[in-house]
Amino acid sequence: MTYYPPVSPYAAGFGGKCPRCGQGALFKGFLGLKERCEACGLDYSKADSGDGPAVFVMFIVGFVAVALAFIARFVWEAPLWLAFLLSSGAALGLTLALLRPFKATLIALQYQNKAAEGRLEE
Repeated sequence: MTYYPPVSPYAAGFGGKCPRCGQGALFKGFLGLKERCEACGLDYSKADSGDGPAVFVMFIVGFVAVALAFIARFVWEAPLWLAFLLSSGAALGLTLALLRPFKATLIALQYQNKAAEGRLEE
């Protein structure tokens, strides 16, 4: 059995790396996972972050987008169309920037905490 030193789930997640070795890439596309790590061979088929990353990103991005719209409209006195344009552009950019690292971080946290489906004891 090969020993792997502990890897921070946050470092692995924000780097998009394998949660076991911290070396191999986790993603094969923008959000699609590879089948396994090319460095240590960890099988990613059981890795499932579900809707968790999207929920976190929606809360963060929603707050920032609405705050930006209010600031643009009432502090800078921007026209309505400009406030909407700034807010929607920020929302789109932040969503694309945050979704991948949040998904990888949740997968790394699942690996570190040995998360599994619930089972009833017999």
